[in-house]
Amino acid sequence: MDKLRSGPFGPSRFPYRRFGLALALGLAGGTLFAFARLPLPWMLGAMTICTLAALLRAPVGAPPIIRPPMSAIIGVMLGSGFSPSILANIGGWVPTLIGLVVFMIACGVTVVAYFRLVGGYDWTTSFFSGMPGGLVEMVTYGEERGGDARVIALVHSSRILMVVMTLPFAIQWIEGVAINRAAGSVSITNAPLSTWGWLIGCAVVGVYVGRLLRLPASVLLGPMLASALVHLSGLSDFKPPFEVINVAQLVLGVVIGCRFAGTASATVMRILALSVGSTIILLCWMTGFAYVVSRFSSYDMESLVLAYSPGGLAEMSLIAVSLHAEVAFVAAHHVVRVFLVMISAPLLFKIIGQPAGSPPPAD
Repeated sequence: MDKLRSGPFGPSRFPYRRFGLALALGLAGGTLFAFARLPLPWMLGAMTICTLAALLRAPVGAPPIIRPPMSAIIGVMLGSGFSPSILANIGGWVPTLIGLVVFMIACGVTVVAYFRLVGGYDWTTSFFSGMPGGLVEMVTYGEERGGDARVIALVHSSRILMVVMTLPFAIQWIEGVAINRAAGSVSITNAPLSTWGWLIGCAVVGVYVGRLLRLPASVLLGPMLASALVHLSGLSDFKPPFEVINVAQLVLGVVIGCRFAGTASATVMRILALSVGSTIILLCWMTGFAYVVSRFSSYDMESLVLAYSPGGLAEMSLIAVSLHAEVAFVAAHHVVRVFLVMISAPLLFKIIGQPAGSPPPAD
């Protein structure tokens, strides 16, 4: 009994009441965002409401232990974006993938410099805030290396919110198409037992192998690699049920929102203002690269805008369906972007080190 009380789920370490309130608020926020047909409703809705609650000093909280299993589920979902068809078509994607890599470098360099010089943040916080993708991953990496996790989380959350709430609807308005739910979504009501087996298997094996190989953010990257291998090899084409993904996004949104407990409102508003500037930089690079690459590839600017958009794999894939664009092309570029950011960010940070004259991160 004493071990149970002092364990990770003991009352002294697991804030049941504060977490229960945070989940209730997150569910309300997700439901509101979903009803309003806003993008990434369960994650961004939960994050928005819990952030507001935290800023208003409501008794909300989220223990760190709940994040790893949710991250593993998201990793499996990201890995399911790979398929044998990607390998068959990837030869024609060489120019666009090269453009994507250069695009990511341009975004990273300019946005990191923006947060360092304009925002005045320490090097670690600026570096992981300026990466063009990976909300959960960059928060994890940055926090492990001494950066300000709350700043990184809010910067990336703002990026996702601004991009997916403007770009899809801008294209919808310009093209005159409607955004509907993507076809082929798997529900828990019709998911076969094999889907659950693959989901749990990829998550468990992926976490184990990720930790064995000492991969960065192993609870996310390990399951992602395991799921990608399963799909690329043709062993299965399973998709995690959307209800499970929604729950994972809801919990992650709650965890991120509760990070802002105790943060002054003025600080949050300053970060949001800076995020507007960084998002404008990203969108300018996206438009420029989409135009240039469209001149050297068989893909039009519209498809490349969707593929290079710095946020919203699900939403960009959804509007690609509406526009009769090549969904695999759009999805693959987003998966590659997330994968490259996850792999390269910690390695580059280690190689570059702390630039001369940069102050160490604040405690």
